[in-house]
Amino acid sequence: MPRFGGIATFMRLPGTTAPANLDVAVVGVPLDTGTSNRPGARFGPRGIRDESVLLRPYNMATRAAPFDSLRIDDTGDVAASPYDLMAAVEAIEDHFDGLLDDDVITVSMGGDHTVVLPILRSMAKKHGPVGLVHVDAHTDINDTMFGSKVAHGTPFRRAVEEGLLACDR
Repeated sequence: MPRFGGIATFMRLPGTTAPANLDVAVVGVPLDTGTSNRPGARFGPRGIRDESVLLRPYNMATRAAPFDSLRIDDTGDVAASPYDLMAAVEAIEDHFDGLLDDDVITVSMGGDHTVVLPILRSMAKKHGPVGLVHVDAHTDINDTMFGSKVAHGTPFRRAVEEGLLACDR
């Protein structure tokens, strides 16, 4: 299959909807309902998949080939409502709960910063409070955004308040 053909998956990985036998699941979270400024992050997973077809399955300099030792598939996108932010947050958390129940490591793509909160909730249910490295132009620790406690500018404040983060790390 040429690089421009077939079902779009991350790095042309196999696609699956049954991740129980995987080591790593690549998951799209196409949601930007929580943003207050520029929408478009919902197209992130598709854009990343489209551009990733040019990536090689190994590092050309080091010859490291993670796909040779790990079972990694693209499990598609979380089905999250673009019209109801709280329902979307719940759907994302439920989706990641299922993946983590199967002991799958997740790599998520796309979406505004709101999507981090339900993913952290799911991770903390499985592993307890987690360490986090956040690199961004701003901290996303607002109490509210236009009156909403859950939005793209609030996930890390909520995560600290809910005890999802091990803040001493």
